[in-house]
Amino acid sequence: MNQRYFILVLAHSVHGRLRRVHIPQRVVYGVLALALLGCFSLFGIVSSYVRMAWKVADYNSLRSEFNTLRARYQNLQNSANQTKEQLATLQVFATEVSIAYGIKQKLEGTTDISSEGRLIPTFSESLAEYNFLKGASLSKLRRRYPSYWQTNVRPDMWPVNGRLMSHFGRRSDPFSGEWLFHSGVDISAATGTPVQATADGVVVHAEYSGAYGKLVIVDHGSLQTYYAHLSRIDVVEGQEIRRGEIVGGAGATGRATSSHVHYEVRQNRTPVNPYPYLKTMVAQEFKEEDLPF
Repeated sequence: MNQRYFILVLAHSVHGRLRRVHIPQRVVYGVLALALLGCFSLFGIVSSYVRMAWKVADYNSLRSEFNTLRARYQNLQNSANQTKEQLATLQVFATEVSIAYGIKQKLEGTTDISSEGRLIPTFSESLAEYNFLKGASLSKLRRRYPSYWQTNVRPDMWPVNGRLMSHFGRRSDPFSGEWLFHSGVDISAATGTPVQATADGVVVHAEYSGAYGKLVIVDHGSLQTYYAHLSRIDVVEGQEIRRGEIVGGAGATGRATSSHVHYEVRQNRTPVNPYPYLKTMVAQEFKEEDLPF
């Protein structure tokens, strides 16, 4: 017998007999190969199960995150819808106010409101409507009698009680020391002191303006008056104002060294000497020859 084999000896525990079992080597190698193949198969099955479990956990995490994002999106959409409804309500209210005060003569569009389509205005339309309402005067008396405003259109009073700090014309700049043209006069006043309009007119500018700081410009027809470096502004653009009414408070905003009012008179947008317009209302303590212009 040339075939190689293994001998397995079995001994009986009672009779003491020995029994030999011949196991060919090919059978042993085959069993080992099958065992190794089984181990590889088991490893593959376990690794596949682990990968599947990881993918399931990742899927569950992504699904939970998706549900959270969908809930947030729904909340944002509800908030956007509420905002659009509020804007539509404000638009309708603004239109009603315009009609009630005669700013607009009639509703724009067809008589059937349902045929106009969307009631929700855009942001730019809402902003334009707000600026229009803010700048419009609601005084019926002033609209009915516009000629009344022609009685006090010449500036003839001081905007604030105080002393002259700087005159009109060529002067030394307080910051650079260079000689520059000063387009108005500076009148000293404590911060917050009420500043008065020197004539009847319409406010055409009421906001911060570079070196002027907080600036109010009142148009009187061919003349305009400037009130600069204010600490506050009490008027809005488009507002009709009478001589003596408050336009703001004295201050030091913009390019200023101390609290005062920079006052200008311009004719056709060109600065002119304010002296002829202040002369008739010069305070008692000033003498004409003491004025620096």
